[in-house]
Amino acid sequence: MRTVVAQHGPVMFHQSGGCCDGSAPMCYAQGTFLTGAADVHLGDLQIPGVDPVPVWIGRLQFGAWKHTRLTIDAVPGRGAGFSLEGPLGLRFLTRSRLFTPEEVEALGELEF
Repeated sequence: MRTVVAQHGPVMFHQSGGCCDGSAPMCYAQGTFLTGAADVHLGDLQIPGVDPVPVWIGRLQFGAWKHTRLTIDAVPGRGAGFSLEGPLGLRFLTRSRLFTPEEVEALGELEF
């Protein structure tokens, strides 16, 4: 992330819904991808030395994944076509697992 931010400035993620780039998390320079009522802000990644990185997901996609913990990871490979990590020989991917009963209780009821 530090390399991407050094090259592009503040960035954000949008979890793709599975169209052209599969279901890869897409990384964009902030302000170049517009979010709206059809998107859910999941939170911000906190990376030391980097401005908070907002993470968004489409509302319909969130409905399917709202009971899972999502982890955005960077691995060697070819990045998605419009995502900023592509030229670096990396690709972002989302790893997921179901929330534990304790996590579900801590989060409360998720209604979207």
